[in-house]
Amino acid sequence: MKNRFTLLLTGSALMAVLLFSFNPAKAQDDSKFSMDVTLNSDIFFGFYPFFAGSYSLSENTAFTFYGILWSGGTGGVQGAGGGGWGNWTEFGVGMNFDVADGININPQIGLLNGSLTSGLGTPVLGEGIVPNLTIGLDRAKTEGEFYLGYYYGFNHGNPTTLNFLHYWANYGFKISPFFSAGLHFEQLSLTGGSEIPSEDSFDYYVTLGPYVQFAKPNGGAFARFTSGGDLRSTDMVAKSGNNQPSFFKLTVGYSF
Repeated sequence: MKNRFTLLLTGSALMAVLLFSFNPAKAQDDSKFSMDVTLNSDIFFGFYPFFAGSYSLSENTAFTFYGILWSGGTGGVQGAGGGGWGNWTEFGVGMNFDVADGININPQIGLLNGSLTSGLGTPVLGEGIVPNLTIGLDRAKTEGEFYLGYYYGFNHGNPTTLNFLHYWANYGFKISPFFSAGLHFEQLSLTGGSEIPSEDSFDYYVTLGPYVQFAKPNGGAFARFTSGGDLRSTDMVAKSGNNQPSFFKLTVGYSF
């Protein structure tokens, strides 16, 4: 009995030493990792979950990764089977650089999987790529973001591929620790592709309008609603075949 008690004490002491030795390193590694997860729904792309993570490499740099689980949406993309985009999935990696107080630049490149940009009609791995850039602003009283992504389709047997340009910019004020508001501009365009001349390019939507956001003051849960009107000309609306007089998007997420 005494030997068993001694063994138990020895084992407990050894475990305590191991926990003390390894937990600080684990805590340090955990502090280097962060992730945002959001659920989004907008008038064009439909419902799509999104995640973005990073692992700090130095005081001002971090490795980043992201993914978008696109749905079929209601875009009705011409030449790609309408909303049947083949379980369209985007996954990418990049690097983040903190360049000034509250300003970061994050170039990334994503891999597309599905049937939208390839125009194939059936899902395929690596149907295209997405070089993209995000610039973020997060200061005590202001916030903002600029995103630019170019969606380039590969030929997987269908000679007609599709290329898209998608970008947005927003800027707002933190009116309180809980509430912020500002303006959001966004544009999505078909820029061409193989066997699609540049003169056949058009805008699916061009929108400008306000957004409001509610967030947990110390970080964590947040919700944002974005709205806007259509800035396209009547001719562009007719050319796109996408009669969308307004835009709205709802996002709810959590920052880990």
